[in-house]
This record gives sequence, structure tokens and C-alpha cells, in this order.
Amino acid sequence: MDHLANGFIYYIAFLFSTTLHEAAHAWAAKLGGDLTAYHGGQVSLDPRPHIRREPFGMVLLPAVSTLLSGWPFGFASAPYDPEWALRHPRRAGWMAVAGPAANLLISLACVIAIDIGVTAGVFHPPDAAGFESIVATDQLGIWPGITFLLSVFFSLNLMMTCLNMIPLPPLDGSAALLLGLGEDTGRRYQQFLMSSQSFGMMGLIVAWRVFDVVFDPVFLSVINVLYPGVTYGG
Repeated sequence: MDHLANGFIYYIAFLFSTTLHEAAHAWAAKLGGDLTAYHGGQVSLDPRPHIRREPFGMVLLPAVSTLLSGWPFGFASAPYDPEWALRHPRRAGWMAVAGPAANLLISLACVIAIDIGVTAGVFHPPDAAGFESIVATDQLGIWPGITFLLSVFFSLNLMMTCLNMIPLPPLDGSAALLLGLGEDTGRRYQQFLMSSQSFGMMGLIVAWRVFDVVFDPVFLSVINVLYPGVTYGG
């Protein structure tokens, strides 16, 4: 039962975090002048428009992976106008960054909540920091569940931020590079990204292979900053 309950919490965290990620993409595109996702209903924290667009990636795959492994794996997407992206490569870059930025904000919100709890004496640093245990408590009742919830939301969203910012197509980090390019170079690079969609699976495989190298030091660094005077992973 604990396995199923924890898996359900993981799925809720995935659903909320992925919805916010895609809504942020859609919102940034709307601000930049592309209303494609807005008209599709993706500028919304209601998960249903996102589920209708990607039912396999938002429901079926996460549900199956949660039952098999205890945590969800899935995907989603927000539509955009390729012609708009070619005309405005820098705006397309901001659209790409908006999704991971939304996940980072969720992680930061968890950090603030944990810091408040530590100051109030409700939370304390864990003996060993991990994906499901970035904060501990000696309180009874709902508090152990809250520490688990905060840990899952923090870790899952930090993971989504780091993974999506790896600069390989089709991940958001590949389009984020547009922010550092001039307009003409950005248009050529945007054309390359559009033509490289057939290599998307290869990019995902490479990203997963290097992910631990990227994520582990970031995760430990954030935890060590969260608890001054306590060192994890040393």
C-alpha cells in the first residue's frame, strides 16, 4: 500500500509540474506573439488541455511506469508556430526557457517552505539526503507526509529543470541557446533545430546517459546550501 500511495503522490507531482511547465511555454509564446498554444487551451494550469494533447505521455506512460518502478516517466508538449519561431528566434528562446524556469520556481518554493519549517523547529536536516528525503521531522501526524511531499516536489522539479536544460534536441536547452545568438545566426540555428527532429530520440538517449553527471552535483550543492554547516556527499 505504501508503494501505491507514494506512487500516487509521485504522479500528482508529475502531473502538476508538467502542466505548469507546458503552461509556461504556452504563456511565454503568447507574450511573444504566437497564439497557437493559447488557442489550443495550453495557457492553463488545468491539466486537461495538456492531457488531451498528449494522453499517452501525460497519463498512460506515467501510470504504467509508476506501477512498475514507483515513479512516473512521461512527456508533454505545447504547440507553436514554426514560422513565428523563425521570424523571432530570440522569442522562441524565451519560450523554451520558460518551461524549465517554472519547474525551478516550484523547487525554490519548496526550499522556502523547508527553510520556514526549519526556523520554526518543525523540520531538520535529514541524516542522509536523497530524492525522497531532503528534509526530516520528529513531529507526528501529517508532518512526515509533508516532508515526503516537499522532497518529491523539490527533487522532481529540480530534475526536470536540469534534464530539460541539457542543450540537446529535442530538450528545451537546445532552443535556449537562441538567447545568446544574433538574429541571423538564430534563424539558421532555428532551422537546424527544426530539421533535426528526426534525431530527437538520439538526443534523449545521450541526455539520459549524461544526466547523472549533471544532476548529482547540482542536487548535492543545493542541499548543502539549504543546510549551512551540514555537508552531504563529501
